[in-house]
Amino acid sequence: MIGLGTSLGKALSPDSYFLPSLPLTPTTISTFSLSSLSFSSNNLTGKRNSRNSVLRRQSAGFESEPELTSDSMESDKELPEFNRNLYPNIEPYSSGFLKVSDIHTIYWEQSGNPDGQPVVFLHGGPGGGTSPSNRRFFDPEFYRIILFDQRGAGQSTPHACLVENTTWDLISDIEKLREHLEIPEWQVFGGSWGSTLALVYSQSHPDKVTGIVLRGIFLLRKKEIDWFYEGGAAAIYPDAWEPFRDLIPENERGCFLDAYKKRLNSDDQEIQYAAARAWTMWEMMTAHLLPNNENIKRGEDDKFSLAFARIENHYFVNKGFFPSDGFLLDNIDKIRHIKTMIVQGRYDMCCPMMSAWDLHKAWPEADLKVSCSRCWAFC
Repeated sequence: MIGLGTSLGKALSPDSYFLPSLPLTPTTISTFSLSSLSFSSNNLTGKRNSRNSVLRRQSAGFESEPELTSDSMESDKELPEFNRNLYPNIEPYSSGFLKVSDIHTIYWEQSGNPDGQPVVFLHGGPGGGTSPSNRRFFDPEFYRIILFDQRGAGQSTPHACLVENTTWDLISDIEKLREHLEIPEWQVFGGSWGSTLALVYSQSHPDKVTGIVLRGIFLLRKKEIDWFYEGGAAAIYPDAWEPFRDLIPENERGCFLDAYKKRLNSDDQEIQYAAARAWTMWEMMTAHLLPNNENIKRGEDDKFSLAFARIENHYFVNKGFFPSDGFLLDNIDKIRHIKTMIVQGRYDMCCPMMSAWDLHKAWPEADLKVSCSRCWAFC
């Protein structure tokens, strides 16, 4: 899942986000800053005592947090006026390509502060690739921001390749990149499929992770796949579902994953492209609470769609290459000690709230923030 519209939250200021939770009783507005997730009070000096510090909350300039009443929840106009911008656009200070196997070479880049707290951004899909806007999640004065395109995605080569492309190959690539950049340990940030990858990477290498930020939780379980690809989300988006459904003959609709796999791996390139466009458009149409024309246009881009659809389908048909359906939840003890923030949009269609809730129940030590339907979606 690319999770382009997970209703992540409203920006309070260039370095914080408005993340109202929705319990049954009135609640308060809580804020957090991505720059506060560095686990260090010496944040710009390079003295990072990440193992001994905690997630810090910032009030974004307020002496006290204003209460969000049930009345104020009915209208955005009654909420305080906040700057809803992300951090400014920045350019990488270094970039390159790293050969990670005899077949695959991955694109990577660094931006922000070369001496700052390292953070690695794990993009969605799988197959979605990174974009310049991903850099804007992070305070460029504080963070050393590392982005990379996973195998077959974005600028990585070969494009849309499924050979030697598994979750475990990606875990190996992340470690190779960390070693290549000479980073002892780093913070991990992932959304949607990126949250899946962040969890399994952290469980595989907990000693290399200083903290985790997860957005739009996707645990790659059968019930999540069935919800999105076998008709569940169609109840909310029937108009977007029908073109996805109608590409497949009625006698093959018992499993849309298998039907699309057949077409995405066809010897006929036009059949591949038609299936890729339908697959990608379904996700682009549902990834935002309100239609997002820029992302809908991505569904019309054959190059993007082919990698996105082929790689997603490949991973989902193979159940994430995990040994069991509950693999990520079963291994939470390996990362229970790591300071973690979970941010979830309640009305996320691609990555439904049930997954974040199941993760929270298995991992109550992690801080869960649930955003409301009015929250501005960005990622």
